[in-house]
Order: sequence, then structure tokens, then C-alpha cells
Amino acid sequence: MTIGIDIGGTNTDMGLVNEQGVIVRRSSIPTNNYTDMDTYITDLMGALRQMCEAEGLDGVSLSDGIEGIGIGAPNGNYYTGCVDNAPNLTIKGVLDFGKAIARYSDVPVVLSNDANAAAYGEYIYGGAKRMRHFIMFTLGTGVGSGIVVDGKLVHGSTGGAGELGHNILIPGGRPCSCGRSGCLETYTSARGIVQTYKECCREAGVTAANEMSSREIGDLANSGDPIATETWNRVGNWLGIAMANAVTFSAPEAIFLMGGPVKVGEPLMKPLRASFERNLLNIYKGSCRIMLSQLPANEVAILGAAALGHLK
Repeated sequence: MTIGIDIGGTNTDMGLVNEQGVIVRRSSIPTNNYTDMDTYITDLMGALRQMCEAEGLDGVSLSDGIEGIGIGAPNGNYYTGCVDNAPNLTIKGVLDFGKAIARYSDVPVVLSNDANAAAYGEYIYGGAKRMRHFIMFTLGTGVGSGIVVDGKLVHGSTGGAGELGHNILIPGGRPCSCGRSGCLETYTSARGIVQTYKECCREAGVTAANEMSSREIGDLANSGDPIATETWNRVGNWLGIAMANAVTFSAPEAIFLMGGPVKVGEPLMKPLRASFERNLLNIYKGSCRIMLSQLPANEVAILGAAALGHLK
């Protein structure tokens, strides 16, 4: 049994996960209610103890059958166990969550960023179970990625490797929250998709609705709207280029996709596959599949974090 903790800007979700990848208990606390780390950790561990006791366990320890605690967090650093100045957390600074949680328990604690957690969750519990080499792209408010090579997450020398969402796709392009311009994230995140739709509307001489979401743009495309369809054609093309470039780095067996924008289906996947094949280096043709995550959308964050609990 492992414990998965997903630290989000709004809520911290946690769950007890068995060896089959089933969440047997889950709980949450509101992350954004806290500005002090010590108070947050005290309440978090209290919620964990209650969750374990409800499952018939005495506490959070090796003797209670807990193999490890995995934590997925924004700006999480695998080597230090810290969350480094995550902009969307109300608890500010360099936060040593790993050490703080370890004070309350005798089980190993492993922390990494949320995209790495999603990738390792796919490896332990999802569609990548029998793979040794794959890449995960997570599309949402931003674009994250996790890279697995020879069955191991790639962390690099700093603990922050795998930020493929911040590869520069178009030099001098859209400004990115990272401080640079033209990153993949600015074109294929949910926000980037909305911006592309507005650009397509302007080109067509149409006024776009002020509060349009990527989901609504997806619904329009699936109903045959030409402007929305062109939006997804562009997004698919850009993402296909980025994925083809990623293949040259680690020659994965598959690239997995997950996140809200992926749910649009063929309006994204059709141009993405075409762009990927068109831009893929010849020596990799036929060696890499594009796949959707097989983890349930409402469980992936906990399962990903719990998977980290298997790392030593």
C-alpha cells in the first residue's frame, strides 16, 4: 500500500492506493487556506492518519503496511524534496515538504513535480506498464511533461529535467509565464488554445466571445464549426512538431497525452498525428505510438503521486 499526495493550488488530494492501483480511501484539505507550512503539514498529516484509521490501520508507518509516500507538486524537486517557489501556492518560498512529512512517519517520502508523477503513474498503473521508454505530455493550464528512460524518470542534474512545455516552438512568439517567448505552452495549453481561437476569429472577421474556454472551442469543432476546426488544426500541428522533436531526444516507445484539451478527440488528434508523422525523423518512423493516458481522469493525480511512493 502506498499513499499518494497531490499538492494543488486549490486543494491537496490524498489517497491510499493498493498494489492493483485502486484508491481504497481518499481525502483532501484546502491548500489555499494556508500561508504557514507548519500548520499545513500538521493538518495534512492529521487527515492522513484519519484516512489510514478508517481503513483499519493504526497510523502512517512501515509497520502499518505503508510502503511509501509519494508527493506530486508544482515546482517539486526530486533531489531536495522541496517545492521551489511555486507561484500558485499560497504558502510561499522554498518549502521542504519531504522533510516536514518525514518527521511524522518512518516510511520513505518521495517528491517530484506533478507531470513526473503523472508519467510514473502511467508506468506503474496505466498504459505504460510494459514499457521502458516513454514520454508523457500533460495539457492543461500549462503544458507539463515527464520522461521515462529505461524504466526510470529523467530528473537531470538539477532535479528539474523534462520541461518540454518550455521548449521554444516559435522564436519571438507569444510571451510565456516563464519570462521567455514562443514556448510550446503558449500555443498548446488551454489558455494558448483560446488565444489561437481568437486569432482565427480575427482573421475570419468574426468577433470571438469574451469568455470562451478550450472545452467550448472543442465542442464547436466537434459540431463542424470551421473557425474552431482551424484552431485545433493549428494546435495539433504545433503539438505534433514538439512531439516529433521529443522523439529525437529519447526514442520512446510511445508518447502519452492527458489533460482537458485532449478530451476534444479527433479535432486535435487527427492533425496531431499527421503533423507528428510529417515531422518525425525517418529513422524513428513506426517506432513510436501516440496514446492517450489510461488512468481515470479523476484519479490520475493521486495515482501518479502514489506511484512515486514505489521509488527508493
